[in-house]
Amino acid sequence: MEKSERLVSLDLFRGLTMFLLTAEGTELYHALITGTGEGSFVNMIMQQFHHHPWNGLRFWDLIQPFFMFIVGVAMPFSMAGRIKRGATRADNTKHILWRSFLLLLFGTGLHCVYNREIVWQLWNVLTQLSVTTLIAYMVMNMKWRDQILISAGLLLVTGLAYRFFPLEGYNEPFTPDKNFGSWMDMLLMGQLSGGHWIAINFIPTAAHTIWGVVAGQVLLSSNFDAIDKAKKIAIAGAIGLVIGYGMDFTGFEPIIKRICTPAFVIASGGWCLLALALFYWLIDIKGMKPKWLFVFIVVGMNPLFIYLFSNTVGGQWFNGFVGYFTTDISHWLGISEYFHHVITALVTLALEVGLCYWLYRRNIFFRL
Repeated sequence: MEKSERLVSLDLFRGLTMFLLTAEGTELYHALITGTGEGSFVNMIMQQFHHHPWNGLRFWDLIQPFFMFIVGVAMPFSMAGRIKRGATRADNTKHILWRSFLLLLFGTGLHCVYNREIVWQLWNVLTQLSVTTLIAYMVMNMKWRDQILISAGLLLVTGLAYRFFPLEGYNEPFTPDKNFGSWMDMLLMGQLSGGHWIAINFIPTAAHTIWGVVAGQVLLSSNFDAIDKAKKIAIAGAIGLVIGYGMDFTGFEPIIKRICTPAFVIASGGWCLLALALFYWLIDIKGMKPKWLFVFIVVGMNPLFIYLFSNTVGGQWFNGFVGYFTTDISHWLGISEYFHHVITALVTLALEVGLCYWLYRRNIFFRL
């Protein structure tokens, strides 16, 4: 895709999401919440940067949906660019299959890094994305209505499986570690996640990637002007919020991110669509492009690199390396331990963003 054809709002959306993930890798959010009083304003704000323990929705619960949705939005642009360069349908299929395999490989490899040994675990965003990308690609040439119906079918199948799974000990749909998803984890991996995450979350969350594809196709369409595109995406997002939160409010089904209930997927999908509509309206329609946005765009240009770096080299070595220097400086200046940890995380984040900028200036981009 030529530079002029880039959807700058999507670059910003992706970049902001990756910036927030990178900040988590520096332990910034942990540093900020440590030492804050329970119920204090700062504590309440920082709680939004940690996953909800079970039934509820915090801002941080939207980051993975954003990630998977953005991949979907980018797919029609990517496929159109490949076709323009001469790729056939068969070429694109091979590309997606290879990409999905690499995502699975990187995702399982990250779990080995986390555990410091070879393990078979399927809970992180890359392993999930390896399947949702493939599902979204398989249906992306269908009509928009049919893609949405298939996504609804995936949510329905998942919801029914949780509610009516008959095996004793795994027949409590909304109880941690005692549901259908937990049984599937035991079947696939022989273990449960300590955080109650579920490997087959890729089935319902494939809807996020599919909805991203449909949104991307709307943005590519020549049948609507820019304002109409933003309105359609925003209206779809609002409908998602009403349905998702309505399911939770009425008690029909709780919003639970850790097992990705349909209520969660629909509500978080609504936020994804609204966020895209907002970025598209501000950046591509209104032309709002302040210079500081460039920081996020630079990070978003190398999403795979910075995600892998912050979860491997960053977490395993770089955070501590930076801490060697900030610790002594903090002691010399008499800075408290709380602010020392915050400063360390901020310095680490600045250096990692600087690394992305260094790669950007040299046109080095890691893509699958």
